[in-house]
Amino acid sequence: MSTALFRQAVSVAHDVLSGVDAGQLGDPTPCESWDVAALINHLVGAQHFFLAGLEGTPPGEPPDAAAGDFVSAFDEVSSKCLAGFEGDGVLTRMFTLPFGEMPGAALIGLASTDTFQHAWDLAKATGQDTDLAPELAEALLAQSQASIQESFRGPEGAPFGAEQVAPEGASPADRLAAFLGRAV
Repeated sequence: MSTALFRQAVSVAHDVLSGVDAGQLGDPTPCESWDVAALINHLVGAQHFFLAGLEGTPPGEPPDAAAGDFVSAFDEVSSKCLAGFEGDGVLTRMFTLPFGEMPGAALIGLASTDTFQHAWDLAKATGQDTDLAPELAEALLAQSQASIQESFRGPEGAPFGAEQVAPEGASPADRLAAFLGRAV
């Protein structure tokens, strides 16, 4: 495993964040309990969470990135996170996170999928095209289908909702979103 998928997911998220207008911050998102501002804060905060995991420090309180230049905030922390993943032996080391231990290869897979999926959520919420990076979406879908167990699905609080049905002809990103529990 390499950092290529994560690098691509970060690029997609940057592009989607760049397309958000400040007037959309209160709009609803596919993530039922979050508006656009909360979703932006999660996207930026998740990068801080992954970086803390790589550094072996407890995750701090995520910043209110939506209140300022959220694109720059995302770019700054995601570049640190990417550099952390590129360190010698990181992908084969074990990392302790609040929910348990996992190898670096699994952590970067989680970071890639989380970053990409929430970019899709943000694109959907703000009227942007959701046909994001088809080859990346296909790779993340295959990875997710191989690693997400049914026990990870459930109501609010579970990492993933029940798998949804994507419409015929849906893009790879839309199929990934449906697999991860989003109504497409």
